[in-house]
Amino acid sequence: MQTNDTKSWRTRIHETIYESNTVAGKTFDIALLVLIIGSIMIVMLDSVESYHLKYGRIFYTLEWVFTALFTVEYILRLVSIERPARYMVSFFGIIDLLAIIPSYLSIFFLGAQSLLVLRALRLLRVFRIFKMTHFLTEMEFLKTSISTSLKKISIFMFVVLALVIILGSIMYLVEGKQNGFNNIPESIYWAVVTITTVGYGDISPVTPLGKFIASIMMFIGYGIIAVPTGIITTDMASAVRSRKHGHETCPGCGKEGHDGDATFCRNCGSRL
Repeated sequence: MQTNDTKSWRTRIHETIYESNTVAGKTFDIALLVLIIGSIMIVMLDSVESYHLKYGRIFYTLEWVFTALFTVEYILRLVSIERPARYMVSFFGIIDLLAIIPSYLSIFFLGAQSLLVLRALRLLRVFRIFKMTHFLTEMEFLKTSISTSLKKISIFMFVVLALVIILGSIMYLVEGKQNGFNNIPESIYWAVVTITTVGYGDISPVTPLGKFIASIMMFIGYGIIAVPTGIITTDMASAVRSRKHGHETCPGCGKEGHDGDATFCRNCGSRL
């Protein structure tokens, strides 16, 4: 059973690390951002051969200093909440873990330290630090709307796939090998490039009928682009209307983005 002193200690650590409404919390978060940016710069500079030859040993030492600091920070995040396992599998928990794993992997796998650029994902914390948590809320809305729209988008993509197969096969019959459409798979590749309006130009129709079909596909492509956007936007608008999120961080699992009037965390049940 935990003593009041232990609870008080964990509470202070939690407020410093997870919250930004105190001087200590904001100082910690800004210092963390500086360390993240510094570590990313070291990784990028170390990839430049001339800098690596001249300052490679210094970069190597600094990378491990940053890794040690991030490791301590990660451990403190785990010990300061009641349900660390929940945090470990959360979005920010996974990002924080990815920030330190590459250094340890580099001991066994040469070149793994290049993955340290994943620390750039930790810059997402800037939204919370500078009172911009509504951006994180919008990210939550986007994730929810994409999840809700997945079936609709899957059906839409299946229709697009069928369309490019059919039109690609037609173009193979219309243009033939003499105009660069050597087989049906290459013709389908051309159909994908055309309907997505990328237009590489490595294969192009020559006959009037082929050009007409290509023109129709281009117009279809412009229409197709708007469909997934409309589906996701509609579901996102519904999510925004139905839910209003607060900015409090759960002391149990570190989850953010709860309902503004929530008393308990919807992820682990801890009191907010």
